[in-house]
Amino acid sequence: MNQAHSNQALPEQDLPNQALAGIRVLDLTHMLSGPYGSMILADLGAETIKVEPCYGEGTRKLLATDPKNSLDGMGAYYITLNRNKKSVAMDLKTPEGLALFKSLVATVDVVISNFGAGVPERLGIDYASLVEVNSRIITCTVSGFGSEGPGSKRPAFDQVAQAMGGGMSITGPGPESMVRAGIPIGDLGGGMFGVMGILAALYERERSGMGQHVDIAMLDCQISMLNYMATMHFLSGEDPYPIGNSHFVHVPYDTFNCSDGSIVIAVITDNFWYNLKQLLNCAEFDNPKYDTQPGRWEDRQMINTKLNELLVLNTCAHWLALFEEQRIPCAPVNSLSQALSDTQVLHRNMVIDLKHPNGSSTKGPGNPIKLSRSSDEVFTAAPTLGQHTDEVMTQLLNLSVDQIDKMKEQGIIK
Repeated sequence: MNQAHSNQALPEQDLPNQALAGIRVLDLTHMLSGPYGSMILADLGAETIKVEPCYGEGTRKLLATDPKNSLDGMGAYYITLNRNKKSVAMDLKTPEGLALFKSLVATVDVVISNFGAGVPERLGIDYASLVEVNSRIITCTVSGFGSEGPGSKRPAFDQVAQAMGGGMSITGPGPESMVRAGIPIGDLGGGMFGVMGILAALYERERSGMGQHVDIAMLDCQISMLNYMATMHFLSGEDPYPIGNSHFVHVPYDTFNCSDGSIVIAVITDNFWYNLKQLLNCAEFDNPKYDTQPGRWEDRQMINTKLNELLVLNTCAHWLALFEEQRIPCAPVNSLSQALSDTQVLHRNMVIDLKHPNGSSTKGPGNPIKLSRSSDEVFTAAPTLGQHTDEVMTQLLNLSVDQIDKMKEQGIIK
């Protein structure tokens, strides 16, 4: 545990049964990539203090007045991404606000932000500045292109990262129709890799006793997730292109229409193909040529066309039950409402109550990280602006009520 704040931490026996209990985070993030990362840390038990400008972090306003996508003045973005966090409002652009922030840095383990390259340095909250306050501090920035390099100063959002990272060029129905992923994987990838980097730095700190900076670029994350496809490109020298929901090796591996919806089938071994052809009892499939992948690949168009002709004769539920009985990899193409009501999803506590500070609630996605021993799952309400300013100032910095009130009058905190 960080020696800088060990005198203010709860005794070990009083910590909640969560993996990151005892870790304290200052969260300077906004929009999606950074808040998603700090949300994961908070879900895992880190005390996460959201440091906002006195006018509030910009995501507070997204959908806040949309009657379909808000709850009592909190939009879907904010109420989801800021659960389990506390809010402190302060003006870092004033000398007094910056000094106050640095006093907080002395009491925490991690500072996470997703400002553009150069902004932390201009504000005086970069690692080089903060390590002078706390030698064990871990800072993390999630930016579009990283802290250095010829493109580091460019602005970036999700679609920019998806486009530049190559993934968009292989997504879509065909070579003439390239599309971004429906899930904002550019932003979310940055947040996820940010968490990995922070956890690695926390682990390393146990050996060295020293903090360090974690530099996450959304573009780097997209390149990493190209994975084996990037290696295939270097081996072949070829640029792949979108092929819809089919696969460049496996057949049949695609989306198929039933009488009431769509399902996917993923035959990736010859054994799966044998089970499928036995089940369907289709004369066209009873050809030794198709018992191995090269033969199926050669006649993939005929196989897929015939499958569609057969599957459309009955319902998704009918075919899924038969395929699952034969252990053929398959799944329904779920809408969000279907996915979020799936019995396996519900069993895993992946749909939770998202509370509003006034006591009302809606539902949202849970925490996908399930630990066998540090297993408590707690989800507190996303905070109102500055809801915990007084608490943090008194408990962490030992400021008096008069000192806090004076700073509020001066506009340093809210």
